[in-house]
Amino acid sequence: MLTLFDYLPSQNAWKVRQLLNHLQRPYRTELVSIFEGEGKTDAYRRINPTGSVPAIRLENGCVLAESNAILGYLAEGTPYLPDDSFGRAKVQQWLFFEQQYVEPMIGSLRFWTMTGKLPHRSAPMIKARRSGSLKALQILNVELATRAFIAGDRYTIADLSLFAYASRAEEAGLSLQPYPAFRQWITRVQEQPGFLAEIYPYSIDPHSVKELG
Repeated sequence: MLTLFDYLPSQNAWKVRQLLNHLQRPYRTELVSIFEGEGKTDAYRRINPTGSVPAIRLENGCVLAESNAILGYLAEGTPYLPDDSFGRAKVQQWLFFEQQYVEPMIGSLRFWTMTGKLPHRSAPMIKARRSGSLKALQILNVELATRAFIAGDRYTIADLSLFAYASRAEEAGLSLQPYPAFRQWITRVQEQPGFLAEIYPYSIDPHSVKELG
């Protein structure tokens, strides 16, 4: 059985949980206590060199890290990844966008806000993250005004990946009111069969207030 190395408040890990739920694929979970330093152990670094989550271990012992790489692997041969080369490239385009413009911007602001770290970040750093976050939301709003889903007319892992952090922008102190097409897309994603609505706040982990070394 596939093993998911997970940290419940991580939306990157949620991406993998969500796809596995869509696929109705059974798996076992190993929780990684990131803020207690478990990700830094030699044993876990052999699974994921960065020490972060998620990662998976396959039945044959092979391991794979990075949420979007895992999504691409698990979605092979399923409706969540197009069969044609151009369709797959469009999905990749938005997976790259997510990693450059969404997760490091909205994700960082959300994390700092929810764990009380925002007052300890510099004003220029916060300003840069907010600016990048608003740019990402505006781009998504413009794109989603022209089609139902980000890579075309069907729901794919690109939507799933973007949803993980972009849909939680209000938890980062960002209003979604100016982005009607984006908000309508959120509803469409939530209406997908097998949508995993459960989100875990950082507050379930008392160690999350610590800084990662």
